[in-house]
Amino acid sequence: MSVDPPLLYPDYRSTQTRAPRRPLLARPDDFRDLASPVYGHGDIGDLDNDLTRQHEGEPLGERMTVTGRLVEEDGRPVRNALIEVWQANAAGRYRHDGDRHPAPLDPNFSGAGRTLTDDEGKYRFVTVKPGAYPWQNHPNAWRPAHIHFSVFGRTFAGRLVTQMYFPGDPLFEFDPIFESVRDEAARARLIADFDLELTQPEWALGYRFDIVLRKTPFE
Repeated sequence: MSVDPPLLYPDYRSTQTRAPRRPLLARPDDFRDLASPVYGHGDIGDLDNDLTRQHEGEPLGERMTVTGRLVEEDGRPVRNALIEVWQANAAGRYRHDGDRHPAPLDPNFSGAGRTLTDDEGKYRFVTVKPGAYPWQNHPNAWRPAHIHFSVFGRTFAGRLVTQMYFPGDPLFEFDPIFESVRDEAARARLIADFDLELTQPEWALGYRFDIVLRKTPFE
């Protein structure tokens, strides 16, 4: 059984309009991709991986540190890889024109960050725990708290996207996106581990989320 969700999963209504309905086309032999990832409009800044320090004030919510390693299936680190994250704020709202959920916006939280992995494949983000939010997929539908992760490979087109969830969320069984990963062991790999050693006293809880290529389910 594949660890990745199917392209068409009827319980997740948006896949009915997003899933391809025609056979894939082979790329021409002379197709050339960009030689390296494109990091946006500028270089990565010192605060790009700290979502709590990107504005004049501090955001509301439960501060936390998320760290882990990006590795190949055999354990080899993926060095100098661009990892991007985006998430809702502590009230469960994205800073996006399309989000009309009647929850407050936080003027001190944009909900996006990026960083590069080091020589051991490690990454680190500081942020606040996102809130659950309604998403109208089915009656009384709420998404579990989650953070989106985007991982770029050696080329710009080599991008993988996944989601990180939190332990013990009661919304798991009601969320068709989470349940679209049909293998139970694979679903467990989407849930971060609480790490007391990573937790900083009187400052932030710590979570560890390793990303293993070919084992972590991707959207």
